[in-house]
Amino acid sequence: MASEITVAVLALIGTLSGSALGIVASAKLTNWRLKSLEDEVREHNNFARRMPVVEEQIKGITHRLEDLEKA
Repeated sequence: MASEITVAVLALIGTLSGSALGIVASAKLTNWRLKSLEDEVREHNNFARRMPVVEEQIKGITHRLEDLEKA
């Protein structure tokens, strides 16, 4: 009778530790994915801030080319 209780307790400990390790691993993966997405969004936002500047530069270059073609 005591051996069955010992086996049951060991099985419980194994189950709980396995579940806890699974939860920790899942949380680490979720945090890594969130960080990756945050980095991508940050990069996209930086690109979106730079685009109007590039568009203005292209407009200026276009006007200069038109002036050179007229001359």
